[in-house]
Amino acid sequence: MAQSSSPVSGIAERYAGSLYELAAQSNSVDKVEADLSSFEKLLVESADLDRLIKSPVFSAEDQLKAIASIADKAGITGLVGNFLRVVAQNRRLFAVPAMIKAFHAIAADARGEVAAEVTSAHPLSAAQQDELKAALRGVTGKDVAIAATVDPSLLGGLVVKIGSRQIDTSLRTKLNSLKLALKEVG
Repeated sequence: MAQSSSPVSGIAERYAGSLYELAAQSNSVDKVEADLSSFEKLLVESADLDRLIKSPVFSAEDQLKAIASIADKAGITGLVGNFLRVVAQNRRLFAVPAMIKAFHAIAADARGEVAAEVTSAHPLSAAQQDELKAALRGVTGKDVAIAATVDPSLLGGLVVKIGSRQIDTSLRTKLNSLKLALKEVG
């Protein structure tokens, strides 16, 4: 994985790499991915949890107690439960979202997959996702794992990000390009 110049990215990649090695040694990569996804969902759904991990106001001890309690109640045990406790103890909770993303990227790479972030104006059906995966497989030569999000402001079309490449076929972008072209003519 390419090193980033961001300190948070460096921290996230190191922690995620260590977690992946432990998960691979214990043949539990799928379980770890599922637990990390569960915690990520909790982060998205709870503004209080998001504030807890991002705020430097909370002491390491308070963060550790809170994360341990949350993980236990959510059924996040084993490697991920211990991982979250270590991260809290080391005052690195602010980087957990980046760590989760980095772990998913490392795991996908190990499976021979490439991750694609797909943003559409409307939710994609299973058939549309399968068709998109097949098209992206033809372009990348690898299996593609799609992380789909919905952004109604796109109006139509898709924005696909694979690594550092972005393909923007959204109606919003096309309309903005047309508006710019018309300003230059007029």
